[in-house]
Amino acid sequence: MFFLAASYDPFNNSFNFPRKRHRKVLETILQVHCYCNFLLPDIYTQFRKVVEGQGRVRPVLSTPEQVKALPLGLDEGTIPTFEGLGQTEPVEDFRSAFPCRGGETEALARLKHYFWDTNAVATYKENRNGMIGVDYSTKFSPWLALGLTCQIKLTRVNYFKFVGLKYGNRVFHMNGLQDKHVSWKTDMTLFNAWKEGRTRVPFVDANMRELALTGFMSNRGRQNVASFLTKDLGLDWRLGAEWFEYLLVDHDVCSNYGNWLYSAGIGNDPRENRKFNMIKQGLDYDNNGDYVRQWVPELQGIKGGDIHTPWTLSNSALSRAQVSLNETYPSPVITAPEWSRHINNKSSGPPAKGRKGSSYTPRQHKDRGTDFYFSKNKSF
Repeated sequence: MFFLAASYDPFNNSFNFPRKRHRKVLETILQVHCYCNFLLPDIYTQFRKVVEGQGRVRPVLSTPEQVKALPLGLDEGTIPTFEGLGQTEPVEDFRSAFPCRGGETEALARLKHYFWDTNAVATYKENRNGMIGVDYSTKFSPWLALGLTCQIKLTRVNYFKFVGLKYGNRVFHMNGLQDKHVSWKTDMTLFNAWKEGRTRVPFVDANMRELALTGFMSNRGRQNVASFLTKDLGLDWRLGAEWFEYLLVDHDVCSNYGNWLYSAGIGNDPRENRKFNMIKQGLDYDNNGDYVRQWVPELQGIKGGDIHTPWTLSNSALSRAQVSLNETYPSPVITAPEWSRHINNKSSGPPAKGRKGSSYTPRQHKDRGTDFYFSKNKSF
């Protein structure tokens, strides 16, 4: 943090600076501060429409021919090692949807791969809710979080940064931005089951295990496990936010806490009772169960969409799959009544014709799988 010594001239409505080059810096800071406090909408959609309609791309700055040397007497130090930080060498998991490497070189290589080598950007909207594979989404987030590459079409990320500027430490408060009092629980047995992928709700467990073993989780997965922790288990949302902060390789403070507030219904969301149906989400975005089968190997013998609800299968079906409830895979820590609406609609075969596998989501179903509950009196 640095401070610019400046005096305000009320007669000319301007600031007096000791150096002219400081003027633009402080003017920009003041503009951002005023925007966040007085003009920033509390609903993301309103912000997005303004930005997309009026935003402009600034000219690219030229690369400097040389960089100034460090000041005399400043020790550049050494790069810490894993051992020095009390850590072991990272272990890669072959199932990872994001085998990340640090540094600008790797960031630029990923940009080249996604935009030019594969042209995966052309199908981003269709595939962004995928669960398996390297190219269903951009995977730029770790480098963006560390400033190793430029920001491209990151309206929501930037919005949460503005929200952080507007609300300050309130983004960490239990009652959130709305100062809404919710009777959050701190049941550590339930929390440990959630964070370790032992809720016995396969779609939740698969996502949590992927996070623990790779440091990454898809956007679809993050929305679901956050909803499950806050709306199904009723646990303090900050427990989940801190666990994400601890494990995510792409952790960004404003985005993480902003999204958790949103999921908990105490942030920037006019639909405060928004809740995801875990069974419908699993069937919509992993309809053949390939993603769950990949991360929950104890259920690999169950075919098709039945893998999302093993506790509903007959003894003969479980026996054929070599699954024993409460032994191989215990019953769920909780079941929500709305799940029953989708248990009999499971797919037992391959994806329908025209689908691109279990990670593909058709255009017309951009909001599919989300249950919105608007009644404050409805209990779950």
